[in-house]
Order: sequence, then structure tokens, then C-alpha cells
Amino acid sequence: MLCSYKLWVQASYPPHLKLLNQNSNIPIPKTKTQFQRKCLDSRFDDIDDDADGSGLRKFALPSHVKSITSTSNPFVKHCLKLKNSTSYRHSHASALVVGTTPIREIYRYKESSQEKTLIDCLLLLENAEIPEGLDTHSCHVVRIGSMVMKKLSGVQSAESIEAIALMRFPTSFLNLTVDQNKSDSQSWFPSTHRILVLDGIQDPGNLGTLIRSAMAFQWDGIFLLPGCCDPFNEKALRASRGASFQLPIVSGSWYHLQTLKDTFNMKMLAGHPDIDGKLKKPFSLSQEFVHSVAHVPSCLVLGSEGRGLSEKSQLKCELVSIPMTGKFESLNVSVAGGIFLYMLQPKN
Repeated sequence: MLCSYKLWVQASYPPHLKLLNQNSNIPIPKTKTQFQRKCLDSRFDDIDDDADGSGLRKFALPSHVKSITSTSNPFVKHCLKLKNSTSYRHSHASALVVGTTPIREIYRYKESSQEKTLIDCLLLLENAEIPEGLDTHSCHVVRIGSMVMKKLSGVQSAESIEAIALMRFPTSFLNLTVDQNKSDSQSWFPSTHRILVLDGIQDPGNLGTLIRSAMAFQWDGIFLLPGCCDPFNEKALRASRGASFQLPIVSGSWYHLQTLKDTFNMKMLAGHPDIDGKLKKPFSLSQEFVHSVAHVPSCLVLGSEGRGLSEKSQLKCELVSIPMTGKFESLNVSVAGGIFLYMLQPKN
């Protein structure tokens, strides 16, 4: 399909040029400037007609395209927007996963859980081998040049990155501020024994590390309160090593979290340093405390390193601190979170 927009503008001239044009035998033509935009031609089709009824925008790369070498290619521009723009990413419900290891981990997890493959397109560096274990029959494989790989991966040495996958958001991701029909809290998580709640975590590296740690210690899911960065942000995906596609993630407000708490009668815990002068004295993360909540469905709330817990989190939760003999009063949130997640992990 060829979409052309033409804007014709008659040029204006200063008075002395108009006079010259009238009195001179030399014709000075009135020029027209043409702005013409080709939306997407038959090679690339950006579909906004919601063909599958999902309400999401689509960008389909034709199956006959097997190689891309130009960084100005429309599909490369689409991928760059997915990488750099949160709103564009969510409007297409797709993200770029950079690196062979996270791609393989996501693929193996989805295969073992018998979920539908999420890979729409696998971009491979020229002459690179297809990652072991991937079923290339279920995704579109495209070879790309080193300049394209460098631009999409953000890595100066393109040789260190051999694969990038364009992946659809997993069905386990839910944004309650957008999906108004998903009000039934019983459908948000397969299990709610241990839910990690992140309160205003804006650093994507910290957020990704916490998601990865929660996955490693078999927590049931992540709840993102307002102020958190996008779990499909480039840096968050790099830190999570693909865990954002494996662990159920729900984004919502305190109203939604309260609904979850009431539905499953969950205990609300929050990590907080033991600082004198606080209204509520924190419990110590001791073995005794861990045993007391071992069989109780619980949410653990962690705040940002800079601002800490929000006022609402402090009021709604039982505060818990990590005992430390050193002189530092607090830890980096991803470090503290790792300790909490390990100590409070579900017991089989």
C-alpha cells in the first residue's frame, strides 16, 4: 500500500523580485515545494486495523524478507522505537530482547510451560549460528549487518551480540490501568503465596535485578505500584535476563493491591531500615520471624533507594528490617531485596 501526502506551497517573493519578474524577459517560475511521505510500501506493512481484535497495533515484516543491512530500513526504525519509547512498546505489546542467553532462557521456559512461542522475529548477525534449541519454524529469521546490530543492541562491539528477538508481551503481563476488564483479582496470579510489590522503583537495573531474583527464589509474581519503570525497558530486560517474560507481572494502584490483599487475606510486609525516630518499630528479619510467616500468604513491598517506601506503604504494612552490625543504615534496594526474597522464599 502506498500512502502519499502532497503539500503544494506557492513560493512568495520579496517586492523587488516580483518587479524583476514582471519587467524582465527572463522567466522566473513560481516554484512549488512538495512534501511526499510514503507510509509503508508493499515491502513493509504497518497494520493498525486490529485484525485479531486485540486492540493492539501491529507491524508485520513480510515473510520474504531474509536480510536487512541498512539502518534506515523501516523495520529497523520500528525496532528502535520499541527499544526507546515506552508508549510505543506498549501500543504494540512488543519488546526487543538482546542476547542469545536471555532469548534461549525465555524460549525454553515457554516451551516447558507449553505456552505459545512469543518470538515474532529473530534477528541474527550475518554468519552467526541459530541459538541451540530454538525452533526456527515458529519464528521469522532475518540476517542483519553489523551496523544494524550495533544500532539495535546499543553495544559498540557488534560481534559480542549475535541475536536479538522481537517478542510479544507475555499473557502473564497485565496493566490494570489499561485492562479495565481484568478486575477479578483471582485471575492476576496463578498463585499468591509470595508476591513482590515494587513501590516507585525507577532504576531499570534495580527493577530487572529484583524480578530476576524473585524468579530465582520461586516467588509467584510481581506487582508494580505507580512510579515504577517499565519492566520491558531495555536496561530492565538486560538485568532481568528474560525473567520479565517468565514471571507474572501486574501493574496497578494501591486500590488494586488492596483488593488482592483482601481477596486472599494476605499479610503486608515492607522492607525498611531500622532507623530511630520512626513511628513504627520494624520487625527484625530473623529466623524466628521467617518461621512465623512461612505458611502465611504475603506481599513484600520494597521502595526506591532514593525516596524509600511511600507514606501509604509505611502505613499499610508491617515494617521489617535486615539486621546489620555495620555502620551503614541501609542497602541498595536490589541487594536488600535479594536478602528478603531469599529469607522469605516459599518452603516446599
